[in-house]
Amino acid sequence: MIRSIVTRVLTVLFISAIITACQKEQKKQIDFPPTDLSKENLIPKPLKIIATNKTFGLDRHTAIYTNQKDEGFFEIGQFLADKIKAKIDLDVPVNEAGTNPIERIIYINRSDSLELNAPESYELYINPDSVIINSNTAEGAFRGIQTLRQIIPEQSNDTLAEQRIWPIPSGKIVDNPTFGFRGAMLDVARHFFSVDDVKKYIDLLAYYKINILHLHLTDDQGWRIEIKSWPKLTEIGGSTEVGGEAGGFYTQEDYKEIVAYASKHHMTIIPEVDMPGHTNAASVSYPFLNGNGKTPKLYEGTRVGFSTFDTRKDTVYAFIDDVVREISEITPGPYFHIGGDESHVTKKNDYIHFVEKVEKIVQKHGKKMIGWDEIASAEVDSSSISQYWSSGDNAQKAVKRGMKIILSPAKRAYLDMQYDTLSKHGLHWAAYIPVDSAYVWTPEEYEGIPMENILGVEAPLWSETISNMGELEYLAFPRVIGYSELSWTSKENRNWENYKLRLANQAPYLDRMDVKYYASPLIDWKKSKYSYKEIKKD
Repeated sequence: MIRSIVTRVLTVLFISAIITACQKEQKKQIDFPPTDLSKENLIPKPLKIIATNKTFGLDRHTAIYTNQKDEGFFEIGQFLADKIKAKIDLDVPVNEAGTNPIERIIYINRSDSLELNAPESYELYINPDSVIINSNTAEGAFRGIQTLRQIIPEQSNDTLAEQRIWPIPSGKIVDNPTFGFRGAMLDVARHFFSVDDVKKYIDLLAYYKINILHLHLTDDQGWRIEIKSWPKLTEIGGSTEVGGEAGGFYTQEDYKEIVAYASKHHMTIIPEVDMPGHTNAASVSYPFLNGNGKTPKLYEGTRVGFSTFDTRKDTVYAFIDDVVREISEITPGPYFHIGGDESHVTKKNDYIHFVEKVEKIVQKHGKKMIGWDEIASAEVDSSSISQYWSSGDNAQKAVKRGMKIILSPAKRAYLDMQYDTLSKHGLHWAAYIPVDSAYVWTPEEYEGIPMENILGVEAPLWSETISNMGELEYLAFPRVIGYSELSWTSKENRNWENYKLRLANQAPYLDRMDVKYYASPLIDWKKSKYSYKEIKKD
């Protein structure tokens, strides 16, 4: 407690010293109308908001300062400066005086406060002359930056004035997520999405504090990741996709670029190699892998469950060892996803044998195994993770094994489900999922799964019916925004009537990012004053 108080005192003294040293002339105080921080349209909604009804004036006399000795904090300061520049065309210097006298600062501070003992917790203090973001970690500071970005207005107080000021409401925000795992999944196997597409998705997800991107890299229709020891996987298996389009794949350098970009956004990439089913693209490339007794051919349809590896061949496990090794070497995150769903032509005992052997391979390469909920039928280790998509019985098996569970129930969280009967894209085998149904459920109490077994929530987007970024955005947005709140915000702070008002006010951001979102009639969308072409991307 004493150390925390000392830290706060030093922070105040540091800020005062900066302002005193840099302020060359005192500007006349501008009278802003009263503000109310508690009424800002923040998503996900923070844990606690205390409004003080004053204003911080963001302008050319503002500078960003960070803990320069702490790894990651300077980068976060620069990230914020870049986003401010992109949004309102204002240059804010980072850890330097800049060309204008400094009158107000944004200070990103590494704090040792015991009140911030969770990895992503942060405090945001907004005063008339300073904004202070406190966190014990760079990751927490980065989440705080997203909150600040959302309350920077699109317009200044006077667009015609020489001294333009963007008023930010004052107050205090104390925040911490409900779940440390807040994910989205993108299927790049059925239809391939480029590196730039994935980067844009990362930009959008990070804005709403999502911290996991799960890439479904292989399936019957395509193999999308280069494996240097098995080059035909991409030469042959990566050559097509659903509908017979061109296919494609990521070189290992491409994949590393995605991983690095995600890391900059404090997001973990989870690679998935689906097996023993969903393996036709691999078996076409190397027929010895095949276990369904047929000659594999390139596949461009959407039927599932017809393919399987030969689970009793040692050479199959040698192949898997190489694949897991090469991908793990370029994936710094702790997880490797083995798929494991819909292996309908794999005999039950063969399936169990396979999952148990592959689990040991994944562990050998330093990763925790994740699999779809079917993997709980095997004698897997409690350190492995079950991703619940369909079977409540499998979820209970995972609980009995002491496993953590990722909640991705198809009838609630699948982004590829249609909104309604008029939806342009998507399927509806699990359900129609309008924007309200996507939000109005309680992960903490779902299907009787104990809270201590829930790792978090993930919203998967399968790509059978979409082939470009606009179609992806149509299915993902706005529903994935709601999943961000279900993952972050405490259930006591979640309310559909309040949420839909805040969601309506996301339209200017989505328009500025050129997101082709579904404008659900359930939401009274705030119209953006800019067209897609009139404002640069964030």
